[in-house]
Amino acid sequence: MKQKNKVAAVTNWPLTILLIIGCLTVIFPLYMAVVIAFKKPSEMTNDIAGALSLPKSWSLENFAEAMRVTDFWHSLGYSVMITVITVVLAIVIHSLAGYAIGRSMAKSKFYKFSYLYIVSGMFVPFAILMMPLVKQTAQMGVDNWVGVILCYLVFYMPMNVMLYSGYLKNIPVALEEAAFVDGATTWSTYWKVIFPIMGPMHATVAVLTALGTWNDVMTPLVIMSGTGANTLPLAQLTFQTQFGTNYNLAFASYLLALLPILIFYLICQKQIINGVVNGAVK
Repeated sequence: MKQKNKVAAVTNWPLTILLIIGCLTVIFPLYMAVVIAFKKPSEMTNDIAGALSLPKSWSLENFAEAMRVTDFWHSLGYSVMITVITVVLAIVIHSLAGYAIGRSMAKSKFYKFSYLYIVSGMFVPFAILMMPLVKQTAQMGVDNWVGVILCYLVFYMPMNVMLYSGYLKNIPVALEEAAFVDGATTWSTYWKVIFPIMGPMHATVAVLTALGTWNDVMTPLVIMSGTGANTLPLAQLTFQTQFGTNYNLAFASYLLALLPILIFYLICQKQIINGVVNGAVK
């Protein structure tokens, strides 16, 4: 008679407590933001109990006013446009660069030097590049959203090329050799064989690039300043300097800025997790 060994579940209390504390550090500020955003200025008090209390009446007046003051829809449109174009171009251009470098790095010192040169760009502080970027984009006539996209493609190229080059090591070269035997060119082999296989890494690059682009405020600030066009984070920065003491309006504005990326995560949660896991561990 076979005996089944039953392993009793043991609760790791130190880890559980740390997890609870970590959740509270996220939930508590979010709760405060939601409660204050729905309150009227007359309901604000200086004591903790008053700050934690629920609003007497749930109203969207603060959100409507915040949308009007920050020109929400135009700022949202610029953010979505810049993010989508940046992600699409990053996947196409950086995957091509990663493929060319990853497959040739072991054979040629030129490609190995190119890889090290590109990856070293991750260690260059943005503060050093800020003023030259402002002058160069102005001279080239791209001191607008086009210049912002070009800068993002350069900024995220080191990380993305490193990810694509590393992922290529898990793709057998025999697949390309078989395609060459069938008469395929290098170009068609990449688009019909290699590019689809790198789908998990495309998801990883898309997520990292999209989050970085969406939340960035410094690049639009130094390039698009004075053009009358704002991304959502840039509009929030301008709003904060003007209405920073109006906490009800400020928190409503912050929640509006958080909402689009939160909806994106809820819709694409499964794809994001699968892309990150499959792209990182292969």
